[in-house]
Amino acid sequence: MGKIAIIGYSGHSYVVLDACLKNGLNVQFYSDLSEKRENPFSLQYIGNESNEIFDWNLADDYVLGIGDNGIRENISFRIESNGKKIINVIHPTSAIANFVKLGSGNYVGPRSIINVFAQIGNCCIVNSGAIIEHECQIADYAHLAPGSVLAGQVIIGRKTFVGANAVVKQGVTIGDNVIIGAGSVVLNDVPTGEVWVGNPAKKIR
Repeated sequence: MGKIAIIGYSGHSYVVLDACLKNGLNVQFYSDLSEKRENPFSLQYIGNESNEIFDWNLADDYVLGIGDNGIRENISFRIESNGKKIINVIHPTSAIANFVKLGSGNYVGPRSIINVFAQIGNCCIVNSGAIIEHECQIADYAHLAPGSVLAGQVIIGRKTFVGANAVVKQGVTIGDNVIIGAGSVVLNDVPTGEVWVGNPAKKIR
């Protein structure tokens, strides 16, 4: 494994870095808007990746430490347009079944479960303790927060966020750019671009 850089260095990135260490990944660098005052993982700052003079060749591969779906999408385009690969980071305590299709650039957190015939796109977050049951389909840049549960055959759209401890009923389809509030119970399909909260979940905007 070559030298790896993480994009983003606060909050969510710390969780990703911990999983990297547990997998023996050689993360040496970080990129962010500016150099951080605190450096808990003793990484070398290599600049702001949005800067035109940023040297993408300092690292062999990249991992994403950004929780925001839209920002993660933009950064992934920038990485790939510069000929670099975004690798998956999978915590060793997670459980991924056989016959799961997993794209690139994903983070799969501790004690999360991805069950048989699920399909996960690119640059998604399956956070701590999240459960994706059989035959679910998760589009690119989606984020499943800690403890969220998708029953079987759920479809989650591109850049959709499912909040902590939310539950989505079997067979429900949730569109792109949706926000599901923490603790919500989703019993019905959710159209693109809406925000739903509550038990049962209802549209609030």
